[in-house]
Amino acid sequence: MPSEGTVNCIDILLAIILPPLGVFLKFGCKVEFWLCLVLTLFGYLPGIIYAIYAITK
Repeated sequence: MPSEGTVNCIDILLAIILPPLGVFLKFGCKVEFWLCLVLTLFGYLPGIIYAIYAITK
């Protein structure tokens, strides 16, 4: 079983590559995912910033 630090690191890497996917794996189809998806559609960088913020909070 992977440790919490490993899972968090994988989530952050996914959030950098494809921000909505990283948020989806952590929260599912909740508000955080949809907000990240909209921010990513407006611009890739805002999506990354929000995804990393949501995953690490």
